[in-house]
Amino acid sequence: MFERFEVINPDAILMLMAAYRADPDPRKVDLGIGVYRDGRGHTPVLEAVRRAEADLIARQVTKTYVGAAGNPDFNREMEQLVFGSGHPALAAQRLKSVQTPGGCGALCLGAELIRLAAPDAVVHVSTPTWANHPPLIAGSGLKLEYYPYFDARTGGVQFGAMMGALERLAPRTVVLLHASCHNPTGADLSQDEWRALLELVKRRSLLPFLDMAYQGLGEGVDADAFAVRLFCAELPEALVAVSCSKNFGLYRERTGSLHVLNDTPKAADATLSQLVRLARGIWSMPPDHGAEIARLILADAALREQWLGEVAGMRERIAKLRRAALAELRRACPQRDFSFIGRQRGMFSFLGISGEQVRALRGEHHVYMTDDSRINIAGLREENLAYFADAVAKVL
Repeated sequence: MFERFEVINPDAILMLMAAYRADPDPRKVDLGIGVYRDGRGHTPVLEAVRRAEADLIARQVTKTYVGAAGNPDFNREMEQLVFGSGHPALAAQRLKSVQTPGGCGALCLGAELIRLAAPDAVVHVSTPTWANHPPLIAGSGLKLEYYPYFDARTGGVQFGAMMGALERLAPRTVVLLHASCHNPTGADLSQDEWRALLELVKRRSLLPFLDMAYQGLGEGVDADAFAVRLFCAELPEALVAVSCSKNFGLYRERTGSLHVLNDTPKAADATLSQLVRLARGIWSMPPDHGAEIARLILADAALREQWLGEVAGMRERIAKLRRAALAELRRACPQRDFSFIGRQRGMFSFLGISGEQVRALRGEHHVYMTDDSRINIAGLREENLAYFADAVAKVL
């Protein structure tokens, strides 16, 4: 049965990870894989997570299933985190939530729900978008198209071109939006631009699918949820995919949630029943360990305060690295404008150099980034900032 299979090329990010690990040069710099790193280059276990996990292990008495919708207390805590207490959609019982295996699981389940409701639906994603968006969305059988987003000249958003493209979409078209800390560009919409986009979505009767993978790492836990809270307060329907990988550091625990806004409570109940059936057919039951850790942190005042402080520390470190990287690049490359790095948010930025220059950085200077020049700012450290900037100057 399998004799006709051919070897396919590994995922580009996985190949980059392997090349970095195999490189013996002590100067090597890893700006490829999209995980948070501390000042030592490690992806840490947060202290709030350690404390919650220790408590969980000490008192847990069963490993039985939690149900296809996941841990109900986790789902409620995530609703409060994502939408804020007192959100009108929660008060009106128009929001339903399910636990998923990471943000990827949330995107996959959301795509399956859209396909179930409208098999011919088209999902429009930004140019560029996260590399996993196309396989996760198109893997459900939905058609994928693109709208203009990133302005390589300014390092910002082509907001006019984006709005013009979305204005031409047919009603009920799905638009995938990065709620904050756009991956891979770091270029976000302003609050005024989100408000203008909301009016367009209303006018054209579009369905927004918001992906929020970095809540707290841009401007703050509440500020980064601005678009999600705004859209779900004023629209009849929306989907929100959430990941706990970055802000809780629960990467390998695969912890996430999908939240679906419906027009009425009755429709919300029907949608939840469909979500549970779909989830049962894909992964049956979600893993509970990471979800229970996140729940414990969010439900306990002291743990939550500690976690918020740790998230703030990560956010501040990323912002400090942006400023420091910009200063070093200005020193080493005075002929090139890298000011956009200071304006962007979150872990990622496009350096704006060619594929040939990226390969030269990798081959000659042991600086690793994806071929499109996306860099993970959190992969930089104080001791390699000057080396990184000098390497960029040499390939320029």
